[in-house]
Amino acid sequence: MKYPLILLVACVYLLSSCGAGKGAGAGNNANAALSVKEIMAAHQMASPNFSTLAARLQVVYEDDSKLQSITVSLRMEKDKTIWIKASLLGITLSKVLITPDRVSYYETIGNTYFDGDFSLLSTWLGTEINFEKAQAILLGQSIFNVDTATYTSKVYQNKYQVAPKKQPLDFIHYLLLHPQNYKVASGSLSQPSEKRLLTIRYGEYQQIGNDFYPSDILINASEEDTNTKIELNYKDIDLNVSLSFPFTIPEGYEEIQL
Repeated sequence: MKYPLILLVACVYLLSSCGAGKGAGAGNNANAALSVKEIMAAHQMASPNFSTLAARLQVVYEDDSKLQSITVSLRMEKDKTIWIKASLLGITLSKVLITPDRVSYYETIGNTYFDGDFSLLSTWLGTEINFEKAQAILLGQSIFNVDTATYTSKVYQNKYQVAPKKQPLDFIHYLLLHPQNYKVASGSLSQPSEKRLLTIRYGEYQQIGNDFYPSDILINASEEDTNTKIELNYKDIDLNVSLSFPFTIPEGYEEIQL
């Protein structure tokens, strides 16, 4: 996967999970009597209520040719803005600014930038994405459009597994949800024709107020003969603080062409 580092980190971070432990039937053991409709209703109710979020993460990135650790700052204004900055030894490597109608990005190593719609993120993720989906992932909500009439659920390893009754041939996917808080424990997306496989696994959740946020996430992505592993470790999460979202594309940078 020959993606610029921060966009891969940003996209993968969009497959992270955080949210509240609210909903019907919450407990330590999965309840096989719950329907997929009840499970997904509880999952939707688990979305946290906040105005702004600021987080700091340590990200370890490994592919077939390198191993690198960087610091990532995340800022969010709910329903309005997602801002990401990647740094190494205090030096800014790149920034991403996402709003409901725009994705802007620049990186300082190659002096390149992108400023346009969501087509770039969708191309690199291998699936259609928009601001609502990006925000939903950051809040621990599914990016999949789960129609409870066409999806099914079962208890698997004491978790709720949610998947289509009939898997699409080139979009094979599922979710595993914790019975304690209905947050994502793991997820998988396979696109056989593109030889793509993405798996995400979450460690323990940390509780802030009434909500639960991730402590660590492990992402494995493969495409044809390339493999990428990313570990994200949360260091700080602050809610409802005053934030700014500074972003200016430097002069002289070359625009990325799709």
